[in-house]
Parts: sequence; C-alpha cells; structure tokens
Amino acid sequence: MTAAAPPGAKQGNWTQERLDAMTAEELFQAYKSTGDEALRWPLVMRYVGLVKSIALQIRGVYSSFAQVDDIINEGVLTLVGAVDKFDPSKGIKFETYVSKRIRGAIIDLARRQDWVPRSVRRKVREIDQASSELFSELGRYPTDQEMADRLGLTASRYQEDLASTSLCNLLSLDAMFEEREQGTVEVVDDESDNRPEDSVLRQELLETLTQGISSLRENEQLVISLYYQKNLSMKEIAQVMEVSEPRVSQLHSRAIQKLKLYMEQYMTSGR
Repeated sequence: MTAAAPPGAKQGNWTQERLDAMTAEELFQAYKSTGDEALRWPLVMRYVGLVKSIALQIRGVYSSFAQVDDIINEGVLTLVGAVDKFDPSKGIKFETYVSKRIRGAIIDLARRQDWVPRSVRRKVREIDQASSELFSELGRYPTDQEMADRLGLTASRYQEDLASTSLCNLLSLDAMFEEREQGTVEVVDDESDNRPEDSVLRQELLETLTQGISSLRENEQLVISLYYQKNLSMKEIAQVMEVSEPRVSQLHSRAIQKLKLYMEQYMTSGR
C-alpha cells in the first residue's frame, strides 16, 4: 500500500518517490528530527497494517462487542497520537510501544460500550464463585470437570460458558499483561507515580502476576506468551501449536480464569 498523504496535505520537499524509498525507521527519524507535518500521515500509513492485525487478533477473543471497522478506527486514532508521543531515545521499538496502546484503547472501547449482557454477567459470577470455592476446598485449580460438576453442567457446556465470559475477565487482566511487559503494573494514577509505597505495590503485583503465570500448565503458558508477548492471533497460535483454533481459545479462556482467581486470592489474602 502506498503511503500517500490525505487530500490537501502538503508534501513540502518530500516527494512521494522519496517517501516510498524510505524505511519506516528512516521516516520516523526524519519526522522526529524535523517535526515536518508532511511526514506525519505517511508515517501513520506505514503502521495501519499493524493496527488491522491487532484489531483482528483481539476481535477473535473479544466476541462481538464491536464491528471490526470500529475497532480499527479506534486503533488508528491511537496510532496517530502514539506517533507524536513516542520517544525513540528510550530504546523501545515503536511497534512494541504502539501495540500496547492500541490494545488498551480497544479494551477501553469495550468498557465504554458496556456491551456485556446480564446473562453473561451472571455466568461470570457463578463461575467465579464455583472456582473460588473449589480452589479453597482442593488447594489447587479445579479441573474443567470439577467445575462443570459444581455448576451442574456438562464439561462441554462449561467450556462454552467459560469462553463466553472471556472478555469480562480480560478487561480486568489485559492491562496487567501489558504493564508486565514494561516491568510495571499500573494500579494507581499517574500523579502518584512518585510515591515510594506505590512503587512497592506495583512491584509486588508484578511479582504476583508472574508467579500466577508460572503456575499455569505449560500449554496455557505458551498460549499466554504467544498471544500477549508475540501478538499472534488465535489462528496463528493454533498453527504453531498444531492444534485446532477452538482448542487454543479453550486454553486461553482457562488460563485467564486461573489468573483471575490467582490475583483475587492475592488481593483478599491480606498479603
């Protein structure tokens, strides 16, 4: 796709041929060093494909809370802002930087739409209660069959219900995954970042989340790693693991439920 500027935009001394010959990194360096607005839109267009990739990846997990076009539009708006805010001197790749912010923007979109039906909210409460009770009784994560028995469901119906509640769990956990990649867990607002006690709390949450991930089964850890660290879609993960896409979705839902339980146990244990 040609990185063309929108109608009416001034190209200045940057001819289309010159822009097309530049790598994304060169274009970024030129924009940051000159501040030339003629470079801004061509730079944004270089990363629209990344936005679409992330949108489709997340759409595969977040059910049908929004149309793909709406998700992509939200991602592009985030991308435009990220181009100006990104600081190359921090040694982080722009793709990594913007991917986290696009994911966060899409999660915010889901929250704003408040799309979750009452029936799904009820399932979330029932699954959470059963999971917490069994964890306390057994001293370990319950199996799918144990959860199904406690809820009076077949194993297959339980897995369907678990998959349908994935977004509710992800809305509370996804931000933790994103911050974990940066070495922090965001639990307070920006104005309190300088308080030592908040720094200690963030580090404690980070360590707890890391322990929670380590407690997952190997195949669940792999799905979490490929999805959140490598930004692979469910279909791509299925190809890597040589299993079906529904199986990957099942592993993902189970891992998220376990991590949610792990973090809730931590929050209510009095630390």
